[in-house]
Amino acid sequence: MKRKLLMYLKRMKGGEKNPPQRSFSKIAWSWLGAFLGIYSISLLNTIMNTNHADSMLLLGSFGASAVLIYAAPHAEFSQPRNFLGGHFISALIGVSVYKFLPFDISILSAIAVSFSIIVMFYTNTLHPPGGATALAAVVGSSQTHELGYLFAFSPVMLDSIILFIIALIINNLSDNPKRHYPRYWI
Repeated sequence: MKRKLLMYLKRMKGGEKNPPQRSFSKIAWSWLGAFLGIYSISLLNTIMNTNHADSMLLLGSFGASAVLIYAAPHAEFSQPRNFLGGHFISALIGVSVYKFLPFDISILSAIAVSFSIIVMFYTNTLHPPGGATALAAVVGSSQTHELGYLFAFSPVMLDSIILFIIALIINNLSDNPKRHYPRYWI
């Protein structure tokens, strides 16, 4: 038992070196994309009179997506299928869980996030911030709950498409082919 415990703890040691600092150019392009993307959807949500608390919940999810699509545009999780599909599917699951299951909000939250992970895996749309989108559908205000499945289209898909268009424009302005986006569409 002691040996198994030591072997288990040894796995946590790591061993690889930290990657080198990124170039100023990569940092600048990432900053520009994230700034324009988040500012754009924030303005849109203000114009559409989205409940401030709901907007903040979604902005957390989209903030994480911004890191992926602007700072790591070649990552699997950043690709269009993952980014757009992950948010949309997770929003649908979150709405369904809230609408049809008669449990406490804590259980509903856990069900929404865990089931969104399963479905994203099976549909090959895994996008980690999608879990936060499913959660936002469950813990959102009455305004979010009144939207029902429309929540998946607006604000979720609408905001996702805006971030995506900005990612296409900004990431492809760079001469560096490692920034060009996307790597694949489907």
